[in-house]
Amino acid sequence: MRILFVKTSSLGDVIHNCPAVSDVRGRFPEAVIDWVVEESFSGIVSMHRGVRKAIPVAVRRWRRAPLQESTWREILAFRRALREETYDAVIDTQGLLKSALIAASAKGARHGFDALSAREPAAAHFYDARHAVSRALHAVERNRLLTASALKMERGNRCDYGLVPPGQSPLSLHVPFCVLLSMTSRTDKLWPEGNWAAVVRSIAARGWESVLPWGSPEEQARCDRIVAAAGSGVVPRAMSLGELAAVMKQANAVVGVDTGLAHLAVALGVPALGLYCASDPALTGLYGESRIANLGGAGRAPTVADVCEALGGMA
Repeated sequence: MRILFVKTSSLGDVIHNCPAVSDVRGRFPEAVIDWVVEESFSGIVSMHRGVRKAIPVAVRRWRRAPLQESTWREILAFRRALREETYDAVIDTQGLLKSALIAASAKGARHGFDALSAREPAAAHFYDARHAVSRALHAVERNRLLTASALKMERGNRCDYGLVPPGQSPLSLHVPFCVLLSMTSRTDKLWPEGNWAAVVRSIAARGWESVLPWGSPEEQARCDRIVAAAGSGVVPRAMSLGELAAVMKQANAVVGVDTGLAHLAVALGVPALGLYCASDPALTGLYGESRIANLGGAGRAPTVADVCEALGGMA
């Protein structure tokens, strides 16, 4: 059996699709599984032990230069690569027009959400088979149920993300440590720097170290300010997604705002706290079988006391 998943972005959404892939591997151990994913997130797909290959797509980059000749050359090359294989099932778990159009370019029976279940109802027109899945469920379970329906199989018993970091941690820390993810794509999802500094001091008081990774100069500057205010903590060098995964795998806990990297911690089986300031975690919060807690929600950011208490329960 040959299966193609289409889930291109964002980071959290890609991670949320991993248990569906694990379900397929558990039911069909000999299945060949490929996955179309945005080029910047292909490293996540490559960490999944059940995926044969990631097929990178660059929709985000192509949109910035739609008239350039190089863009069209890349699009044609992507379509050729996509059509090299004929699949028994092409499963679009994203439910957007862009993902449905990608699925329509592949060779094989196309499966996706029906119009009432998809995030963009028009996407349903591009599928050969449409499946009803409640929108009230967490994203992980929506992906798993769509996949189970498409392949006429039972959903797996465990929520197994199936991710294995590709290498060793670039950090050598000889004390317990916590990774603090202070960065996110939206400013309204940020947690105040003073709160982070207070958490770093609380972590230091119990003999732990705090590691504050970053992905841009602005984020690095924020981490530097937090560490300076706290008088403790480590701001590492820039790391690849794979290197950060290796660091998180070794951590005693991860605390993060609403960011895909917090979901990566859960996928790696690390105890994790999700801090929500402007969004509801009910449908896309941290979800899995490791020790996790989602704190706060839209318009009600968690307090420092909330975070320290929850983190203490994970020690």
